[in-house]
Amino acid sequence: MGRHSRKGPAPKGVAAGAGSAPAAGERDAVAASSGTGRRRRTAGPGAAPEPSGYGMPQTRGGHPEHHEAGGGWGDWRGGPPEQSAQGGQRLRTQPPHPTAGGTRVPGPRREYLEAFDRDQSGREPYAAVTDWDTGHGRPPEIAADTEADALADDEEQSGGEPSARTSKGRTFTGIAAAAVTTVLAVVVAGQVTADDPGAIGAQSTGEERQAQERPDRSEGRATPPQAGRAAAPTYQQLMARQFPIDPKLEASGEFEAVPGFEKAPGEGRKIRYRVDVEKGLGLDGGLFAKAIHETLNDDRSWAHDGEMTFERISSGEAKFVITLASPGTTAVWCAKSGLDTTVDNVSCDSASTERVMINAFRWAQGAETYGDDAMLPYRQMLINHEVGHRLGHNHVNCSTPGALAPVMQQQTKTLEAGGVKCRANPWVHPGE
Repeated sequence: MGRHSRKGPAPKGVAAGAGSAPAAGERDAVAASSGTGRRRRTAGPGAAPEPSGYGMPQTRGGHPEHHEAGGGWGDWRGGPPEQSAQGGQRLRTQPPHPTAGGTRVPGPRREYLEAFDRDQSGREPYAAVTDWDTGHGRPPEIAADTEADALADDEEQSGGEPSARTSKGRTFTGIAAAAVTTVLAVVVAGQVTADDPGAIGAQSTGEERQAQERPDRSEGRATPPQAGRAAAPTYQQLMARQFPIDPKLEASGEFEAVPGFEKAPGEGRKIRYRVDVEKGLGLDGGLFAKAIHETLNDDRSWAHDGEMTFERISSGEAKFVITLASPGTTAVWCAKSGLDTTVDNVSCDSASTERVMINAFRWAQGAETYGDDAMLPYRQMLINHEVGHRLGHNHVNCSTPGALAPVMQQQTKTLEAGGVKCRANPWVHPGE
């Protein structure tokens, strides 16, 4: 059992270390000293004994206060502890102040006060920010309550004049209040950070990232075509269209080769050709060159049964040059070979030159014999007919009514010859 909970008189070691005990009269004088502090009130005659636990006095809160000799409360050199009404030891709950008679009473050790002073003037670099030394290990709000009680007792004992301890208590109370304010500021700052739009944006970004990582329900479904962005027209669609052009157009008269190279697809006699387009014509030279290459190398054309194959070049020596020119320029080049194309605005093979002239008006608008809905077959016929002249074939007319017209018949002008009317036909070997 510890010596602070032992019943009976104080240990001898304490009395020996603290000096001889004062006489009974002196103890009564001390007990009856001036001051009305609640914590030193003694029991009067006939009063009920104070409750105690195992011989120990009860302090506020119902728990005994243990003040060890030699601790922060100093040595009890002014006399032994007070005696309770029942003769047991009663430790002081608060060190009394010196009396008028000069009696020496216990007080805080100097090193403890210096420690507090050092703490206020210069705290250690790694000391805790919140210090609860004011309340002896208790939170600031409890320590503040204790200091308020101590202040009231001190004023009662000293006649209303605050003591040094009162000043220190106020200082530590202010420190505790500052610590509480700091904690509240940190909490409020955390709430403001949580409400920060940047934080919300970061959270939204995280949610969007998660949404992107999740598979979409529409995954694997066909994407509908976007409005306003139509698919590029195919070769057949472009070849079926008509293009606006002036039937009397006379362009620059200068030509340029369509760039590129298209290899001959067959194994027959190879014929190299070049494609030129008059500058400033306003028509698609690439589409024109593609139509020539596909038409001439079709098995229904002059390349039938591998008899010959056609290869397009853009430079070097060519057997002939298929030229797309305006009506005025076409007439000029056809006239060089004694041909007049101005009567029906037609095309020709200018045999005295290297050029096979294709009238741009016919290429763009077609002919009445084929109609507006048969632009692709008409263009195929136009190519096969003029190249046929370059290959040495002359005009041939239809001889059987209702039959397909020969490709070397002048189908741009008419499908009827000598009273025999035939059907339009673009191919050398149509397959009938």
